Amino acid sequence: MNARNSAATVGQRIADVTRAALLAVLVATLAAMPAASPARAATVSFGTPTAQATYDQSIDFAVPVTSGSVARVELWLRFPDTIGPYVVSVPDPVGSGSRTLRYTLDLSGSGHLVPNTRFQATWAAYESATSDPITSQTIVVNYQDTTQDWRTVKGDIVTVHWYQGSQSFATKALNIGEDAIRKTADLLGVSETQPVDFFIYADDASFRDALGPGTRENVGGQAHADIRTLFALITPSEINDPWVGVVIPHELVHLVFDTAVNNPYRFPPRWFNEGLAVYLSEGYTHSDQSLVSGAVSSGDLMPLDALTGQFPTEVDRTYLAYAESVSAVDYLVRTFDQGALVKLVTAYKDGLTDDEAFTRALGENLAAFQAGWLTELGAQPPHRYGPVPAPPGPVPEGWSGPLPSAAASAPESVPGSSAAGPGASATPVVNGVPGQTGSPVSGPASAGGGADSGLLVLGLLILIVALGAAGGLALRSRRRTQGP
Repeated sequence: MNARNSAATVGQRIADVTRAALLAVLVATLAAMPAASPARAATVSFGTPTAQATYDQSIDFAVPVTSGSVARVELWLRFPDTIGPYVVSVPDPVGSGSRTLRYTLDLSGSGHLVPNTRFQATWAAYESATSDPITSQTIVVNYQDTTQDWRTVKGDIVTVHWYQGSQSFATKALNIGEDAIRKTADLLGVSETQPVDFFIYADDASFRDALGPGTRENVGGQAHADIRTLFALITPSEINDPWVGVVIPHELVHLVFDTAVNNPYRFPPRWFNEGLAVYLSEGYTHSDQSLVSGAVSSGDLMPLDALTGQFPTEVDRTYLAYAESVSAVDYLVRTFDQGALVKLVTAYKDGLTDDEAFTRALGENLAAFQAGWLTELGAQPPHRYGPVPAPPGPVPEGWSGPLPSAAASAPESVPGSSAAGPGASATPVVNGVPGQTGSPVSGPASAGGGADSGLLVLGLLILIVALGAAGGLALRSRRRTQGP
């Protein structure tokens, strides 16, 4: 063996010994760490949950449970067309052992729930503040108006529920409803397959109780797209009135419209929804034209962007809001044709903004459409009321120079500080739950891993540095033995 090979062998042995020693240090470090606790079997066991409803008063929920001590108990109520459950914190009356958990959902006053609402209820228990929930069986609650002796007649899509009047009364209402759904679905290019429940009330008190205390006095029908249900106040003697042939199609247009535009992002403006319902159920009538022309003359016409949400509550302005809505839809069809109307509905299904939807369907944004509508009516652009930008105030001496750059003026970020950076949520996050108040959980379970993770990181760093040093030592040994 020559001197060069001998020196290389010695360097390699040094590196091997160094690696072995450092590996021994790492093994000893890991051995010193406490062993992870084995997974503990859940100690919570739910029985069969129940729900007992008292119409227009409350729903009583109960579930038997056997458990050790739990940190908290919740009841999850998932209502139709919602992005998540309504979570109720339920006090645990005992805290351990076998007992029955109870919760009463108040349906009086502001807690009102319309009949025919079906929703899910699930109990959840947490053994600790950081544990995953242990859940019960999920039950479906079908909340109904039990004050009437309901009879039913069923069509292809619509089922009519009524308690006064003959079978022919209900059958005529059914036929009006089926015809309205078929025509609207054909126009908007949608396929209606899900059933619709139509409840006909024959007395005003029961009708108001069903819809809730916030219902306006002039409401004779109401559609709830989230539960595919229509409510109407129609006495048996009114079945042949022209008004009945309007209110039923009007409300059912809303349900088909919801099917046509349904998306997870946004809903079209209120004036378009109501205007279409009026247009398809009765057209742009002479009375609505008179209301609009009168508002143009008096300067009381409301802009369309003032009718995107809830309509005015004052009766005269409510009627004007409906009249303006159907006027705008009528202008749209006459100016751009019926195909453009359908194209606009389809555009909203993609979750577009108003300007995006109007530009795609009509080739102009909402402001341009509104300007054309106002011009045809001979109306001046309505005066905009509400908050206005404040006038610029005095500037202190020395404050008139250029603004500092963002890089120079931005404060250093501090881990754990309350300042939210771009895209961050301003809602505090505690124990991994956005918006939850309280202090973060301390100890080994808290974020950061505690002392155990620190030992592991330290051991890994020692190993990485040492292995690098050993490799360098061996390389230097080989380089020193190499000749020219």
